Amino acid sequence: MAGMVGALMWTGAAAVQKLADPGAFTRWGLPAATTIHNMALATVVGALVFAVVILPKDAKARRPHTGKQKDDAGRRAPVPEHPAFTRVMNLAAVAGCVWTLSAIAVLVLTYSSVSGLPIAGTQDYNNQLVFFVTGLPVGQAWLAVVICAAVVTTMVFGIRSVSGLAVPLVVALLAFVPQALVGHSASSADHNGAVNSLFLHITGASLWVGGIIVLVVVSGVLGKLTAQTLQRFSALAIFAFAGVAGSGIVNAAIRVTNWHDLFYSTYGQLILAKFSATMVLGVIGWMHRTWIIPRLAGGKKSTAAAPTRRLLWQLIFVELLIMGIISGLAVGLSRSAPPQSRELVTSSLSPAQILTGYPLPPELTFSRWFTEWRMDWLWVAFALVAGAAYLAGMLKLHRRGDKWSVLRSISWIVGLLVLVYITSGGPAVYGDVLFSAHMVEHMALMVIAPLFLAMGSPVSLALQALAPRRDGSRGIREWILVLVHSKFSQLVTHPLFAAANFAGSLIIFYYSPLFGLAMRYHVGHELMIIHFTITGYIFVLSMIGSDPLPRRFPYPFRLLLLLATMAFHAFFGVSLMMATALLSGEYFGNMGRAWGGSALVDQQTAGGVAWGVGEIPTLAIAMGVAYMWSRSDARETKRKDRAADRNKDADLNAYNDMFAQLAARDASAPSSPLRSSHASGPHAPGTPERRSQGEMH
Repeated sequence: MAGMVGALMWTGAAAVQKLADPGAFTRWGLPAATTIHNMALATVVGALVFAVVILPKDAKARRPHTGKQKDDAGRRAPVPEHPAFTRVMNLAAVAGCVWTLSAIAVLVLTYSSVSGLPIAGTQDYNNQLVFFVTGLPVGQAWLAVVICAAVVTTMVFGIRSVSGLAVPLVVALLAFVPQALVGHSASSADHNGAVNSLFLHITGASLWVGGIIVLVVVSGVLGKLTAQTLQRFSALAIFAFAGVAGSGIVNAAIRVTNWHDLFYSTYGQLILAKFSATMVLGVIGWMHRTWIIPRLAGGKKSTAAAPTRRLLWQLIFVELLIMGIISGLAVGLSRSAPPQSRELVTSSLSPAQILTGYPLPPELTFSRWFTEWRMDWLWVAFALVAGAAYLAGMLKLHRRGDKWSVLRSISWIVGLLVLVYITSGGPAVYGDVLFSAHMVEHMALMVIAPLFLAMGSPVSLALQALAPRRDGSRGIREWILVLVHSKFSQLVTHPLFAAANFAGSLIIFYYSPLFGLAMRYHVGHELMIIHFTITGYIFVLSMIGSDPLPRRFPYPFRLLLLLATMAFHAFFGVSLMMATALLSGEYFGNMGRAWGGSALVDQQTAGGVAWGVGEIPTLAIAMGVAYMWSRSDARETKRKDRAADRNKDADLNAYNDMFAQLAARDASAPSSPLRSSHASGPHAPGTPERRSQGEMH
């Protein structure tokens, strides 16, 4: 609260407004409620993360798939929970209630601040509040947060299984989306970049702050889990710190455009203070990981265990204090205006800016496919995290003396680079204004990037690099195994479902309102990228991937599925090329381009792209299936040869002996009259049939 009050007084954000002042209660109450809301949400997220991936649920480690034990009477009794797990769940329940109530308070106070009306209980005020909640984007966003808070709190009270708790954790993380969409920086010229960087910022901050709060609350019941718990949280905190620092720099650069404003404006000075405090937290985290955790891991053998433990909790409380100050500064920044307003002036907007939020790019040429960039920080962050995690797994295998394929590593890195280019380079920039460029982006997301990513075999690397846990908790390795063997995985990775989803998603997406929603709304566009990337990844994995799957088809059936998808892509491409009506015409037909062909001609070009770009990688996958088929046959032949060498052709000898015995039995058996008459031909009945030894064999 002190940081919030200082930030508001420094920037003057809590001063009396000249036009439509909502009153002191709203001016000070909204920042206070927002601070409480942020801390409560961070606590809920941190508690659920600890329950799902850090702490063991049961007091005594047990074997997987044995959820109950027998008591003295031979009856099955539930396994008692670990005290730390119980305390974490109680914390999540209390924090969830605070989160829900504070979200409601923020919703009401936000309306008071936006409307400039003090809170009142009149019928007219209530009607306007209902309209704000249901009809305006800011009100709808905070209503979504309230719903998420209520749903998560209800689930926390009713769910106790680790698998089930993953659902409220995902819902709690989704609550960051509406906050990012209506955040102060989201009104900047680079709306998409601001939203993505703000989402990464508040997500990383909540994971970090919430984890520290949970450590303080469960410190008394951790016992011997202290060093182990700190080590696991430290690994998560590294990524959270990197995300907070990196996204904060990006978001600040969007709002403050020059060095003078950064150093000499009150807004820029708050940014510098917040960044400095974040760096101090990074230093404390480095002390935890390099000095305190190794000493605590020594246990009783370490002579400095007691002083180290005391210093540990001192640093944790200092961290918590600094994080509280940072949270207050963040609320102050959100209530303050940047030094230069970069909000769009609607009177001078071009049609392309109205539809996309960005100026119309220059005419598309071959070189501009590679020179025009608009960074999608969400996928840049994903590529950095996925690449760092992959390299860390390779390094761990190398230190252990195990080997990992260099070609797989190159394939994974290339796949991530391709994904960043598709989402931030020319396909993304021109995909907003040209149907043909959008189709390049779409097909590359479905078949090109997944081809390289699937060949990287990240799941196999994770299963080899990560050590299994012995305390009953679930780490990344355990969650991978749970997902691989789940009923959901069996459904979505089934070759028939994967092929149907791969081909059918095109029709469902382009010939439904989903296409228009994905083009007009940022969230819809990001969901489109997620869906088609995962769809293509699963399809390629079921065809030529080496990661574990519940079921794989034999190679002939894989080729048949590939041929079917190639035919479907061709049909889809031809249908677009022959269409005479625009798909999402209200979007592409009103772009106002002075260069390039008409929207209909561009759509027909998109049909050719869907046919050509989709078929070439699919043909490469078919060649990969054929190559794997030939290698499988070669391995089977070598296996049989080695087996024959070991048993000295016992199987072949037994096979020949069987035919020799059959031949001998036929020779010794009396011939029937019918058989003799047919076999002897002109010989008289009863004349014995003569055969040579060679004929018999």
